[in-house]
Amino acid sequence: MAVIENSKVTIVGAGSVGSSAAYAALIRGSARHVALYDIATEKAEAEVLDLAHGTQFTGSSDIIGGSDLSVVEGSHVVVITAGAKQNPGQTRIELAGVNARIMKSMMPQLLEAAPEAIYVIVTNPCDVLTVLAQEQTGLPPERIFASGTVLDTSRLRWKLAERAGVSTGSVHAYIVGEHGDTEFPLWSRATIGTVPILDWVTPAGDRMTAEELDQIAVDVRDAAYKVIQGKGATNYAIGLSSARIIEAILHDEHAVMPVSPVLQDFHGVDGVALSVPSVVSAAGAVPVRETQFAPNELDLFHRSAAALREVADSLRS
Repeated sequence: MAVIENSKVTIVGAGSVGSSAAYAALIRGSARHVALYDIATEKAEAEVLDLAHGTQFTGSSDIIGGSDLSVVEGSHVVVITAGAKQNPGQTRIELAGVNARIMKSMMPQLLEAAPEAIYVIVTNPCDVLTVLAQEQTGLPPERIFASGTVLDTSRLRWKLAERAGVSTGSVHAYIVGEHGDTEFPLWSRATIGTVPILDWVTPAGDRMTAEELDQIAVDVRDAAYKVIQGKGATNYAIGLSSARIIEAILHDEHAVMPVSPVLQDFHGVDGVALSVPSVVSAAGAVPVRETQFAPNELDLFHRSAAALREVADSLRS
């Protein structure tokens, strides 16, 4: 594996998500060098100072940052979290217009500073913004992709693990499609260990039902709204998810993760960014074309694609 030596990641946006991603990257040792960039000078410098004060306890990684684009230079990975945040009751799609404008002005500057980097878009609605950014920059689809449903998949596995009485690492299930209201689980491929999800016997001696799984899917889909309602933002879990994606790239892991690149003739979907199991490595993200869908799941996948295509089209006009 071509592990990147002296690796550098820049996180764009020093808000709750960006600073949490920087914190997670530092304590996990995701990269040798972590940079935090934000046009709000005082905020960026304060977050960097706070993080730097704890580097005695975080291993060999260091942290720099500020509002000068030079902090982005030399980055192997650029994670974009900048943008307006999702408010209580607001869908990710409703954020699209304002964040698309921010992305359009920011991407050329970032690309000039870090022309060889892999770009990971976390700002919501991340799937739509990825399509627009890929079109604007002309980057190959594998080099610019959204964090997608990596977090949603973690939420799903956590809930299933609790119910099944196993560790989250023993649950093999994915959320695919939009990172948002049209996402859905690939139940037809979900297992605990090697056991199909509906065949697993829980510690209570029963099995999960299809109706129960449907409710779990709804809970996962709406999880962010519940967190936002209670504390104003989701930040810790998405920060950890971002750090995990960074590691898969910088360590050239070839890890299969449900990130969201712009798809090209993937089960009949073209020109839309949707989360599907993808191989994430130093080259970026490449969809696993052999991924199988049950007929009803393929219908849901095309429905998700149509919803996102409509939003992207409205922003181009």
